[in-house]
Formats: sequence, structure tokens, C-alpha cells
Amino acid sequence: MLVGLHIQDYVLIDQARLSLGRGLTALTGETGAGKSILLDALGLAAGGRAERGAVRAGAKQGVVSAIFEPAADHDAWALLEENGLSAEDDQIILRRVQSADGRGRAFVNDQPVSIRLLRAVGELLLEIHGQHDGRGFLTAAAHRAMLDEFGGLTRRVDGLGRLWRNWREAEAALDERRRERDAALREADYLRHMARTLADLDPQPDEEAALAARRAELTASEKIAEDLNAAVSALEAGDVDGRLSASLRHIERAAGRVADSELLSAAVERLDSALSEAGEARALLDAAIDRFGAQPDEIDRVEERLFALRAEARKHGVPPDMLCALRDRTEAALNDLEQGEAAFDALEQAAKEAQDAYRAAARALSAARAAAAKKLDKAVAKELAPLKLGRAVFQTRIETHTDRPTAEGVDAVEFMVATNPGAPAGPLKTIASGGELSRFVLAMKAALAAKENRTVIIFDEVDAGVGGAVADAVGERLARLAADAQVLVVTHSPQVAARAERHWRIEKRQRRASTSTAVTPVEGDDRVEEIARMLSGAQITDEARAAARRLLGAPPTGDGGRGKTSRESTAKPASKSADKSAGKSARKPARKRLASAR
Repeated sequence: MLVGLHIQDYVLIDQARLSLGRGLTALTGETGAGKSILLDALGLAAGGRAERGAVRAGAKQGVVSAIFEPAADHDAWALLEENGLSAEDDQIILRRVQSADGRGRAFVNDQPVSIRLLRAVGELLLEIHGQHDGRGFLTAAAHRAMLDEFGGLTRRVDGLGRLWRNWREAEAALDERRRERDAALREADYLRHMARTLADLDPQPDEEAALAARRAELTASEKIAEDLNAAVSALEAGDVDGRLSASLRHIERAAGRVADSELLSAAVERLDSALSEAGEARALLDAAIDRFGAQPDEIDRVEERLFALRAEARKHGVPPDMLCALRDRTEAALNDLEQGEAAFDALEQAAKEAQDAYRAAARALSAARAAAAKKLDKAVAKELAPLKLGRAVFQTRIETHTDRPTAEGVDAVEFMVATNPGAPAGPLKTIASGGELSRFVLAMKAALAAKENRTVIIFDEVDAGVGGAVADAVGERLARLAADAQVLVVTHSPQVAARAERHWRIEKRQRRASTSTAVTPVEGDDRVEEIARMLSGAQITDEARAAARRLLGAPPTGDGGRGKTSRESTAKPASKSADKSAGKSARKPARKRLASAR
């Protein structure tokens, strides 16, 4: 239940505080007084779109707060818990702050939230039917969603959507594999030729770099060999080994002739070491000559291999180092081509199973929609007679198109009506007149509302185009609807306003330099005056006051038609504290049971 609405500096409203209660509440006023502004403000608090110029001229920011007291098992509580939002006093307070510069902030229970989350909470609590909302009922595209909402099928539709996406994904994977297979078949001969060429070439990792380095060595090998051979020749020409050996023998004989031969022994060690180092140097020179000395045909073989690798790489547009990977990919493609039929068959089977799962769920959903359509037809039919459309017929037509599957199923849904006995049913948008359309829309809204869990339902001029007994019937139906759900109605019809348990008047007040919209409760004599104004216009007569009392169910009085009505004694707007305490006593135990169950 919506128990309070506070509006500050929004469009023409500088300050408005509404205390609301259960049942039917009427909002009345002259055309252009600002009734729609009130609903727009409530929609803004519930996450609606902020329009430019929403902040009252001269103010820095506008603020709209809506206070709700939902039932303990309402879905809004679970949504708050999922998002870590606390609740106090069993209330949910939605607040929107809009700055004059266009920036906005959103709060739930004084905790900042995103506009998206505010909207999600608001949609669970509030349902607003605007003046032109009937257009949605005229669009066949929206009828399927309405039927699903009525039949409680939205979760099944969501599940079908997942099966639809699974099917589409399986088909996409199959199509991709089919394209790859077809491309491989077209290129099979080329792949085999390329595989044979690469297998014959047998490239090795980093082979091209090693060959290039060896080729550089071989190219310089002739000059290297000349230098090494000259070094060997120098050692041999100088007879270094012979001279060192002779010198060593002479020193050793001299050392044998003296008692103290320490100096000569050191010289022997040095010569012996030099002789050994010279031998090792000669061995290293011989090894270097063996390495850098080119074989007669080695450079030709290295260059031939290097050029072959580079030519093959250019042919395939890859670096030489990638030839190994190319060979592996080619062989893998051939293996896939030879062994891929099994994988292709598996994808085909997966796509078929996904399609079968979707088709089965779609058939079940179609059957459920057919059953829901019968119930909806009966529910709307019950609503038509009290709205002076007892001889009209409402039908939900469902056409199944299995060849045109969608994420929402295979059904096309359209609401059909026949307003005259014996006449064939036709689309609602072409059959119903303006006044009939309003009543058909109200009948469907009433039937659909019975299946919804909104805390408050708001109708903006749902009685447009009707009057007299029909308007009274509309008011009576709204009052009955308000017995199960809190209902707010913006109306120009005195018959509808008279049915309300609470009544607020919206009026525009113009001063020399400013214009504002005021929202005030009307009760007692004020309510009689307001109903009389709606009956007679600017000039309120005693006859209009008497008619207002009759609409309000009060007996005539002798005070010039300004006495307090019997209905007015129960029409006072409930105070916030009264509603709050009543709501707590009714819901707090249930909230505790719900918390323990969770």
C-alpha cells in the first residue's frame, strides 16, 4: 500500500504531502490544474524517466518521495535483500532527487541506488495506467505478454527463451562447422599437395637461422683457413717445440751439477709449461681448421636448403620459422576432414536435441496459453456486464505458427471483440468506439490486476469518453477493484469521484509573478462542493449540490445543500501514523515468519 507521497519543487508543485490509505482514492481538478504532474512525480519516484524542466522554476532541485508498506510476502522485500538494502518499520521509501542542471540521484530507504534498481523496485510496487494507456491494448504485439501475465506464464516464457537461445547457438555452431567442412572439401586436393610438400621439405624449428649462420661461416671460411694455416706454419717454421725441448735439456743438465738448483728448477717448470701450452695451441688450431675448413660442396648444400625453406615460406605467406606450425595445421585440417564427420554428426545431434526441447516446450506453452485464454475471456466477460457491455463478447484469438518460432513461442495473440449481438468479432482497435474502448480497457485491466501483485494501481482518466450511468458503472467497478488492491484514479467524472473513500483536489493557483499547483484533501462540505463543481461547472447551484449529495449517498439537508454527508464521515484521508500502525499490526508477524522461513 502507498501510505504517503511527498513532492517538493517539482514542475508547478512547490510543496505537497499526501497521506493515503486503502481503498479507492479520487484525484480531481480542472483540466490543466496539474493532475498528471502528480502522477508524473509518483512515476519519477518509482524510477520513471526524468524530463527536462522537471524542477520548479527558481529551485535548485526537486524531490519526490513515495512511502510504501507492502505485504510481508511481497516480492519487493526479496529484491531489497538481494541488493543488500535494509528496511525499517516494514516500509519501503523510494526517493528521487532531481537537480536543475539535469543530474539526478535515487534512494531506497535512504540508501543510494542506481536508477535501474529503483525502477525494478518501483515496478513491483506500482502500476500506472495513463490516459493513453489503452493504445497498448490496441497493439496486437502486446497482447501475448498480457495473456502470459494473466496466466502466470512469464517464467515459462523465460525458460522457453533460454531453450530458444540454446537452439540458436547449436544451429550456429553447426552452420560454422558446416562452412568449415565445405571449405575443407573444396581445398582438399590443395591441402594434400601442401601436406606432401611440407612433409618432403621437413622444416625444423629455428632451422633457417642456423642455416643462415652456417652459410655466413662458410662464406668466410677461405680467409679463415688461410689465417689458421699461416699460424700453424709460423709455429712449424720456428721449430718452437724443438727449441723449447733443447733448452729444457740443457737446463736440466746444469741443474744436476749444482747443489742449490731452486732457480733452475723454476726455469724448468716454466719451459715445461710453455712446451705444454704450445702443444695445446697447435691442437686447437688443428680443430679450428677442421671446423672452418669448407667441404667442397657444403656451401652449395647449405644454400640450397636455405633457399628452399625461404621459397616455401614466401609461397604460403609465412615467415620461415612458421613452416613447422603450417605443416602441423595442414595435417590437422586433413585429419579433421577425414575424422570430422563424427564431430559433425555430434553437432547435428546436439542441434536436433535443442530444437526438440524448444518445440516440446513451445507446444506446452501453447496449450497453457489456450487454457489461460479461456480463463481470461471468462474474467473479462464478468467485467463487461457491470460496465454496461453485457451483450458484448470478448475473445482471445491465438494463432500458432510453428514455421515462425521466436523466443516467446510460436503463438500470435490478439484480443477480439463483438459489441453487437450476432456481429462477428473483430480486432479491438477497429470494433470498439471511444467510450466502449475505455470500458473494454478497464475490464481487461481489472481482470489482469487480479493476477498481479502490485501494491497500488493508478488509473489516469480511465473514464474518458463515458458519462451518466456508464460512468457510475465505471466508478462502481473501480470501487470493487479497490477492495482487493489500493486504487488511485484521476477523474473528471463526478460519478467516479463519488465512489472514492478518499478525495484530493488538485488546483492551479496563479499569482502576479508565479503559478503553482496545490493538492488538498476534500471532505465534508468541501467534497460536496467539488462534486457539485464537476456536475455543473464554474457556477455551482443548489441543484448541483443536491445531486452531489445523492451521488455521495447522503440525504438532503435544509441548510442550502451544504451539510456533511453520511459517506463523508468515513472519507477522511487516513493519517500516516494510523495507516502505519495498522499496517505494522497486520504485517509484522508475517514479516517475522517470512524471515525465519528464509
